[in-house]
Amino acid sequence: MAKKSMIAREVKRAKLVAKYATKRAELKEIAKDESKPMEERFKARLQLAKLPRNSSATRLHNRCQLTGRPHAYYRKLKVSRIALRELGSAGQIPGMVKSSW
Repeated sequence: MAKKSMIAREVKRAKLVAKYATKRAELKEIAKDESKPMEERFKARLQLAKLPRNSSATRLHNRCQLTGRPHAYYRKLKVSRIALRELGSAGQIPGMVKSSW
């Protein structure tokens, strides 16, 4: 089980990303647009830099929804490998059986 503070930090980041997503996208479009004057593009870059760092989507990290584990995360199921094995052994995931040979 991950520390509660780490899980809470990740939830906080996800909220910030959602809050600033449209503003961030608009500023990036202005900054990328070659037809706009250089001053306007530079001003957009400065405004983008003033936004909170945690509002960037690259700061998000996938975590297991059951345990909060950040490593060995299966995107399709949103759980870690350890939680996946426990759920599979308990028969809670349809079609998954423990292999034996």
